[in-house]
Amino acid sequence: MKAEELIALVKFDSRGLVPVVTQDVSDNAVLMVAWANAEAIENTFKTEHATYWSRSRNELWEKGLTSGHFQDVEEVLYDCDVDTLLYRVRQQGAACHTGERTCFYRSAFKRAGG
Repeated sequence: MKAEELIALVKFDSRGLVPVVTQDVSDNAVLMVAWANAEAIENTFKTEHATYWSRSRNELWEKGLTSGHFQDVEEVLYDCDVDTLLYRVRQQGAACHTGERTCFYRSAFKRAGG
């Protein structure tokens, strides 16, 4: 599928954004959740590096341009409602800005004995 075809299907929110879950292809770990607009999706397909829309900076954000921790995109999937994307990536370095491998490194609940 081409970027334009996916963009035509995606149900963007009122801000023109869609959530993106990013997963490491090596072990299926969820690395992070971010947002993308149509331009970010186009850039992801073009560069094969995960690109997002930074809500705080109000600009495109190609993961790794400043940190060197690029996310090489292996596959882009979309969910049954076409309102969430899944980027399956090969992560270079840490995914989290804190230096952690994944943004999900803190536990709030764990079943006893689990």
